[in-house]
Amino acid sequence: MGSDDTAEGVDKAVEHGPAEAASAQSDPTSERRAVPGLMSDTPRQGGTGPSTDGRWSQRPYDHPAAGWGAAASVMRVLARERVPVKGTRAMFDMNHAERSYDCPGCAWPDDTKGLKLDICENGIKHVTWEMTGKRVDREFFAAHSVSELAEWTDFDLENQGRLTEPMVYDAATDHYVPISWADAFELVGGQLRALDNPDQATFYTSGRLGNEATFLYQLMVREYGTNNLPDCSNMCHEASGRALRASIGTGKGTVDLHDWEQCDALFVLGVNAASNAPRMLTALAEAYDRGAEVVHVNPLVEAGATRTIVPHEFTDMARLKSTPTSTLNLQVRPGGDLALIRGIAKVVLERARENPDVLDREFLESSTRGFEEYRELVEATSWDELAVQSGLGETDIRRAADIYLRAERALISWCLGVSQHEHGVDTVREIVNLLLLRGNIGREGAGPSPVRGHSNVQGNRTCGIDHRPGAEFLDRLAEVCRIDPPRAHGLDTVRSIEAMHAGELKVFVGMGGNFVRAAPDTEHTAEGLRRCELTVQISTKLNRSHLVHGKQALILPCLGRTELDEQPGGLQSTSVEDAMSMVHLSTGRKRPASPHLLSEPAIIAGMARATLPGSATPWEWYVEDYDRIRDVMARVLPGFEDFNTRVRQPSGFRIPQPARERTFHTRSGRAEFCHAELPDVIPDSADVLVLQTMRSHDQWNTTIYSNNDRYRGVRNLRELIFMNVDDMRARGIEEGTPVDIVATSKDGSQRSLHEYRAISYDLPRGSAAGYMPEMNGLIGAADYSTQSDQPLMKSVRVRVTPSTSVSS
Repeated sequence: MGSDDTAEGVDKAVEHGPAEAASAQSDPTSERRAVPGLMSDTPRQGGTGPSTDGRWSQRPYDHPAAGWGAAASVMRVLARERVPVKGTRAMFDMNHAERSYDCPGCAWPDDTKGLKLDICENGIKHVTWEMTGKRVDREFFAAHSVSELAEWTDFDLENQGRLTEPMVYDAATDHYVPISWADAFELVGGQLRALDNPDQATFYTSGRLGNEATFLYQLMVREYGTNNLPDCSNMCHEASGRALRASIGTGKGTVDLHDWEQCDALFVLGVNAASNAPRMLTALAEAYDRGAEVVHVNPLVEAGATRTIVPHEFTDMARLKSTPTSTLNLQVRPGGDLALIRGIAKVVLERARENPDVLDREFLESSTRGFEEYRELVEATSWDELAVQSGLGETDIRRAADIYLRAERALISWCLGVSQHEHGVDTVREIVNLLLLRGNIGREGAGPSPVRGHSNVQGNRTCGIDHRPGAEFLDRLAEVCRIDPPRAHGLDTVRSIEAMHAGELKVFVGMGGNFVRAAPDTEHTAEGLRRCELTVQISTKLNRSHLVHGKQALILPCLGRTELDEQPGGLQSTSVEDAMSMVHLSTGRKRPASPHLLSEPAIIAGMARATLPGSATPWEWYVEDYDRIRDVMARVLPGFEDFNTRVRQPSGFRIPQPARERTFHTRSGRAEFCHAELPDVIPDSADVLVLQTMRSHDQWNTTIYSNNDRYRGVRNLRELIFMNVDDMRARGIEEGTPVDIVATSKDGSQRSLHEYRAISYDLPRGSAAGYMPEMNGLIGAADYSTQSDQPLMKSVRVRVTPSTSVSS
């Protein structure tokens, strides 16, 4: 961060030695210790990052984002994973138009201007983590019981390396033991065939799955007879999809990277660009350089919202020349984004009284519905209420409105800081309301742009991973694939966990990810998984979800995205969709970590054949050549016509977005204004803080690369809570001392974390922040949005007090 972002009260580094910091290594998940494989009294168990000597520190970060800090971090990662040559080659292999693999990290679009190093620090970490030479083989599992592995940190589990062959849990010995692929598939198929009905199984998907595997997976599940297809979007951008569909008739943003390059004003809400979508820094710096105004809205002023040195700008790197990435930073209170956006709209409507040309009258009259009702709602909202709910003064809101009004073309982007609230759907719809007022949709350099987190998470939804599928999609699937798909809505992530606890789910299949760590209420999720008859995890590396399992459990290892996928039809490529609807091929180039690995399509086909022995679907034939899968997808998925030809074009193709052409597939055929009331985001009690969970910089989803968070100045510590210094003083909390955190759920139940370190930070009074997955245990089963069913990961009500006991 720049010097203006220095946290008050932390003018110099805070450092502590082993004895003083020992308590920070205590169990971070919950005060309850009832779930085997998750809880323990030992300091290492339940933790996430690597073991340390106990020394930790925190100091303000005052350097540009990326730059030499990122380059040095990449070099350390290459050395640690012992892949200096392969890792360096990976930098030149990723994210190119031809014979390249797509970065398995974030979903930011690839450069289309011929950039040779379209990469970032976190992408290299992700790839080298997958390319490691370390292996988890049968000898490893023979040497370590599940009970022993449960005592390891999440970092230590993944750091053992790549899984090499299918394994099955042996309850008699508490070890995973080898199993053949044929027997593994039969175990899955036998369990699924034995269920009373298909809805007793649920099939989870993380964002890593390619489009072809995604399509096969949903086809298997629907031919089996259920729509229980929870996915990671249920926890991240479900609110965005529902809001956009209601407002403009599509669940996706309307803009592409070209629009980012053409906008006059760019609003970025609830996004930590430098860590979650680092290649966005290039777009932010370029926007600033060409004179566009860039507004960041976030409770924390993150490093990516200040200035950057883009590593592939070699001259800037050599001269240490940084570029600002913002013209205005607004620190809203958590959940205050809707009030801010409505305040900007209030100013727009005020100006329109003086100058009607401020509004795009022709567009409003011909293409929208509900404008006059929205005008009345906004004008009736007082400035006092907007200021209180946003946490900003009227002056700051008007500054943001002036930027919006000066822009001929405005683009609004957002991420989980907006969507993971009770009113996330309403907030995204309010963003669209503001864009509609001045016709900032369906034209160059303007529109809504959600920032998807995981590579191909958007493609998963496009290609059928949806627990609430539309009738039109199911009709096409039935016609083309000659199956009778179920029509009733299935279970999402939250409902799947509920159903496990109710005994209504017997089988859980996880296609990638680390479900027990990603989901809310860690202990509750773990208890649900343990009640299953069978849990199946398709993975590349060992993680916590392999140790928190059902009565029977399988680990099925798959190829990584960087690896060669050879099938009878030759070397195969898979396709992925980025956050802006571009679909392109990804082709692995590295030798597989083990000869026993199967591709994800092959694993899905094996499970499908064993589960549906009489199926007329040619599962094995599809896997021989993925072009055959794409030919079917072209007939089922709108926008995928002539798929095999178009995806082989340089940079692939963009899925048409009707709203981009101002064709709105809503019930009225027009863009719909939302008339939601302003939510009250202020806790009832003054001693309650609103806590948001977030990732550290050296982390990707639930994968922890180290205990450091460079951009927030933290070293060797994850069990912490960032607080406003005045909130700390009011509670008698000293800098760096242990605190207890108690969260009260919607249903009145409480969850606790003990002896976390309190770190003062520049964020609004009444708010706090800490890392996931450690703090997921504070989010109760009842803490989900009634609008989107998303867990409320950015709106946790907590009380923080000095710890009642300190470990010696």
